[in-house]
Amino acid sequence: MKNLTLSKFKLEHTECDFKREVEHKKTKNWLKSVCAFANGIGGALVFGIDDESRQYFPIKNMQGEIEFITQCIKDRISPIPEFILEPDAMDGNDILLLKISGGLHTPYYLNEGSSKVTFIRAGSSSVLADTPILHELILKGTNRTWDTLKSEYEARDYSFTYLASYYLDRTGKHLTSADYRSFGFITKDGFLTNAGTLFADISPLLQSRVFCTRWNGLTKAPSSVDALDDKEFSGNILQLLAASQEFIKIHNAKMWYKAPATRVEKQSYPERAVFEILVNALVHRDYSVIGSEIHIDIFDDRLVITNPGGMYDCIPVQYQNIEDVISTRRNPIVADFMTRLELMERRGSGFRKILDAVKREPGYKESDLPDISSTPHNFSFTLKNMNYGEPVSGQKNGLKRGRKTANGPVNGPVNGPVNGPVNLLELIRNNPDSSYEDLCRMMNISRTTLRRYLNGLKRDGLIKRVGADKNGHWEIIEK
Repeated sequence: MKNLTLSKFKLEHTECDFKREVEHKKTKNWLKSVCAFANGIGGALVFGIDDESRQYFPIKNMQGEIEFITQCIKDRISPIPEFILEPDAMDGNDILLLKISGGLHTPYYLNEGSSKVTFIRAGSSSVLADTPILHELILKGTNRTWDTLKSEYEARDYSFTYLASYYLDRTGKHLTSADYRSFGFITKDGFLTNAGTLFADISPLLQSRVFCTRWNGLTKAPSSVDALDDKEFSGNILQLLAASQEFIKIHNAKMWYKAPATRVEKQSYPERAVFEILVNALVHRDYSVIGSEIHIDIFDDRLVITNPGGMYDCIPVQYQNIEDVISTRRNPIVADFMTRLELMERRGSGFRKILDAVKREPGYKESDLPDISSTPHNFSFTLKNMNYGEPVSGQKNGLKRGRKTANGPVNGPVNGPVNGPVNLLELIRNNPDSSYEDLCRMMNISRTTLRRYLNGLKRDGLIKRVGADKNGHWEIIEK
């Protein structure tokens, strides 16, 4: 039984619920918390403290309430969780503590007549578990995980050439037919496990996908040009990692500034942090949800990576110390093999590496630290654009692109496709005599992309071209 101290009861959180009294008529109000704690890592109900006012309401019949609670749990929750009832005192007031252990035989159901339901913790609330979470609880209760399960696909119909070459490159060793079974990719009777389907050259799992979008601006629909770039990748988990890295790299603007004896480069998003987040998303996501995928959304000021499946231990990550999060693995076979490839570590240090990578960047500020959050269904990682809002020209030691055009240095901010039409408008304002070729070079984009941006600005009535391409000029239509 986990030892929960009274110091933890000052504020309600995932491990604790406050109840003014032991409700006899509406027992579901507190029994659902018992059920949710048993399905997670355990917790406590504190009877005798009002949830909203935090005022004390002493328990009058302590022994009678203990007997009533005990009987309710035995009659209404199955299987019966491990629990302890302890009378205690806080600030001189009598309270009753109900401690519930995280159970091994999930899911724990609350019986409601002829039906039964189950609950999990979501922040400081106990909520009904939906079908995907229920399936995960069932697997946990049988000491199995999704990636260990036998799939419907015969191994003889699939190849692993990409995996074999990747393994050889990373470890210097050749994969043998016996290795696929020992690693948990193929069953004894010749079928792929779910883990095996993720590493096959052509994965049969439709939900093994990543959707990538570079949005124009700070939201998903800011102007006439919503998205500047988008890609959809599917298949082998190692190929998804490489493709996702490449997409982010294309849109990861690098700036530099001059130090006394050298030039210091500064990326918008540290590559090491990006890598760790992508590995975390691909390894620990919930693959059991049909039609789901990882989303990579890049805005002007941030990069957001969201994957299906919350924290496996049910504790929202935002309520934990990020540098000391205990590693719990939803897909242990996948995680073990990625560890063999030295793409991740068993001791769960990924979060610390992400924070360290951000802190090592030049000009780091505490506000640059990433935002991490989770719900029962999703996990989200937000990296701040560390170059967003920085001066790019005309200031001593200011950040620059380090790129020149045919007409000399760029006069104004240049963020290429990262800021799309917004920066194109600023370039035209500062360089009205630029030709189409000049603008392509300054923005580092193709003629087709430039024309799409220009058409959007013209359609919005913001610019017009006066004269021919070579000898003409641009005019900004002020509004």
